[in-house]
Amino acid sequence: MPIVHPGILEVRAPALNFFVLRDEKGLYVLDGGFIGGWRLLQSTLRHEGWQNLPVCGVVVTHGHLDHILNVAHLAKAYGAWVAAPRLDADHYAGRPKYSGSARVTGWLEAVGRATLAYRKFVPDHWLDDGDRLDIASGVQAVHLPGHTRGHMGFWWEEQGLLFTGDLFVSYRDEARLPLGIFNDDSQQNVLSIQTALGLNPRGVLPNHGSLASPEEHLRRLERLNERLTSHS
Repeated sequence: MPIVHPGILEVRAPALNFFVLRDEKGLYVLDGGFIGGWRLLQSTLRHEGWQNLPVCGVVVTHGHLDHILNVAHLAKAYGAWVAAPRLDADHYAGRPKYSGSARVTGWLEAVGRATLAYRKFVPDHWLDDGDRLDIASGVQAVHLPGHTRGHMGFWWEEQGLLFTGDLFVSYRDEARLPLGIFNDDSQQNVLSIQTALGLNPRGVLPNHGSLASPEEHLRRLERLNERLTSHS
């Protein structure tokens, strides 16, 4: 079911999912999905009866194209503000800088921006580590670099839930790191996993994961961390 927790709706697509958070003021889209994301968002909102609620904001975890392709469209269509990590500004402007094996991602994204008519955007709110968003009972930006320089999770402390973006992927009952070509610094990503677990969340919500509960994704992440630290 799309509702993964009271007040959280999951929009699912092949190999990618994103979330909608609801409070008394309206809805907030966490990342905007990739190809077909707009259509999937609309159908998921209709399915849950949320289609007439105002979409107040779009919150970005990081600047990879599969997360920001639809951000400009969502902001314009809904009249919503955009909040995004400051350190990934070059991605939103359509000029990301990649090095090492991640240059493969840069080439793929260059093709994607051209063929999918990517629209640049400037966030209304630039996010740094520890910034607090006035949504729900307060959601805090947590810098979790490694996947990109600016990659962030979003910590809903009242519910003990952490939106983890692409910190890890979680399929077939197992968590793993994203492929190296997608990471700015895979070793930094390992350290960010420890930062995330240090919050002692009750559950986590990854953007690339199977249809499982936040608690199950957390168990998988904890096992991944055990494997990574045992080999360090």
